[in-house]
Amino acid sequence: MLDIHDKPQPLEWFGLSLQHLFAMFGSTVLVPILVGLNPGIALLSSGVGTLVYILVTKAKIPAYLGSSFAFIVAMQALMKTDGYPAIAQGTISVGVVYLIVAYIISRIGSDWIDKVLPPIVVGPVVMVIGLSLAGSAAQNAMMNNNHYDLKFFIVALVTLGLTVCFNMFLKGFISLIPILLGIVGGYIVAVLFGIVDFSTVLSAHWFALPAFEIPFVSYHPKLYWGAILGMAPIAFVTMTEHMGHVMVLNKLTGRHFFQDPGLHRTLSGDGLASIIAGFIGGPPVTSYGENIGVLAITKVHSVFVLGGAAVLAIVFGFVGKISALIMSIPSPVIGGISFLLFGVIAANGLRILIDNKVDFDKKRNLMIASTILVIGIGGAYLQLGNFQLTGVALATILGIVLNLILPQQALNERTQENGGH
Repeated sequence: MLDIHDKPQPLEWFGLSLQHLFAMFGSTVLVPILVGLNPGIALLSSGVGTLVYILVTKAKIPAYLGSSFAFIVAMQALMKTDGYPAIAQGTISVGVVYLIVAYIISRIGSDWIDKVLPPIVVGPVVMVIGLSLAGSAAQNAMMNNNHYDLKFFIVALVTLGLTVCFNMFLKGFISLIPILLGIVGGYIVAVLFGIVDFSTVLSAHWFALPAFEIPFVSYHPKLYWGAILGMAPIAFVTMTEHMGHVMVLNKLTGRHFFQDPGLHRTLSGDGLASIIAGFIGGPPVTSYGENIGVLAITKVHSVFVLGGAAVLAIVFGFVGKISALIMSIPSPVIGGISFLLFGVIAANGLRILIDNKVDFDKKRNLMIASTILVIGIGGAYLQLGNFQLTGVALATILGIVLNLILPQQALNERTQENGGH
């Protein structure tokens, strides 16, 4: 177990950082692949963005920033019309929105957060953050080109089993890297099952300079108001998810990051990271649940480890063969690991409710938790043109509203307390 400012030994440091890199790699490169951007740039911008985030938050928060899924639909539409220059402006505008909100919070303070986000809202929201990803974990574990594949599922279950065993029965340093060992073990099993494609690894160059998209160099920018108006509002969605991740980290580390270093700093770090991503050719970035899951399982909360993962991401953005090797990790291996990572996040939400002794005999608490869980896990979303309020964000907002407007007791509960009169 390592606390936030504990520095591991060099060999341990490399292994722990590599574990975080593996945990986020698949999702971070999947976003640019789906949109049509350069995966190497996305990897580079996630690493640079994470280092900026650590710097802005005074190295007090162990978080990793990777490519955000919330903007995929908007970016895909923009890529078909105006291309990356429009996406770049949208990405930068997202970061600017973060900075504006951060400035406002720096002026008015964050004491309101405890009132708006009490345990009855935070616990279910944290559960939703983990469980809403369960479907994608299952898809990765079972499906081969949209068809059920028993071999895939066996590999996923073996990967999960190995990771659980490594968690439970190993000692010393190797007990701190069960996720990394699980991925390596699952990868070997996947090779034996013949589901690993090495062709991209063999054809990749050792050194590959990412294709930067730099304004005034790669293109002459003009204002794309459609991109700005289409992507900027989605920042409020990812802000909600970002705050949910900070809540989980508060619980894991026993800190109160909303107060120290302050919510304005966490939002500023995220916003600056997205602005940098926009200027070098990457998608918007946000904090990653996969890495929070690694923190929860290993209890290694060292910010040095997350910084090391960021440095490795930057280096790997230039090393073609290593990037290709990591990209060759088949989906069932990622799915098997995700079963554990996402489940641990959800379990921490349950723990928040238990630790705060939330009383579910009170109808108020039951109504709030039920609404958050079903809407969030069910994936209900609000679509208004190109703007989409995702399940997690929608569930969080509804939970906050219910918490603010519902009375402490239902009418029939008061009647019972008064003897039925």
